[in-house]
Amino acid sequence: MELVLHRTYYEEGTNSALFYNSKFLGFAIELSWLNNQRNISCIPEGKYELKARYSKKFKHHLHILNVKGRSLILLHPANNAKRELRGCIAPVTQLNGIGKGSYSKPLLQKLVSLCYQAFDRNETVLLTIKS
Repeated sequence: MELVLHRTYYEEGTNSALFYNSKFLGFAIELSWLNNQRNISCIPEGKYELKARYSKKFKHHLHILNVKGRSLILLHPANNAKRELRGCIAPVTQLNGIGKGSYSKPLLQKLVSLCYQAFDRNETVLLTIKS
């Protein structure tokens, strides 16, 4: 299974459209590109494997593996990249500005459901990030 995140970069943040099987699922927000610096930059474009993750704070969400020079990069709910993200990716149902969106939790739940079904089928789940 493969998800595709198609990014547009801005000085104030990064907005993306999210696709599965060429079908539009929603949007995503991230921090600006600042050369992959920890906690203040979005991650580099590329292909990453996703794994299931659970925490008390985010409940069921997704872990993005093998991000060069980074650790614990997640797909988790957030509606404001600058206030709520430290390099992670937040799916949002609608965009409200650069690095800002709304209704993050419903889209994350949809993504988690799709991915967890693939995990149950022993499929590898990939996230391709490109501009």
